Amino acid sequence: MRSTWTDSRLDDFKDTVDSRLDDLSGRVNELSGRIDGLQNAMVHGFIAIAATMITGFLGLAGLIATQL
Repeated sequence: MRSTWTDSRLDDFKDTVDSRLDDLSGRVNELSGRIDGLQNAMVHGFIAIAATMITGFLGLAGLIATQL
């Protein structure tokens, strides 16, 4: 292993690191968008399940009320 780095090697290393960090930033942004989409789908699913449960409970309450 070398004990010293030349300026050109340091510049190459910096360019490589910058490039890889740019790639990582793009991936994180894409992942963030996908998580936002998943979160929206979960909210819509929760609303649909809640509406179904409320409708079922109201239907059951109506059935009980008409049988008394």
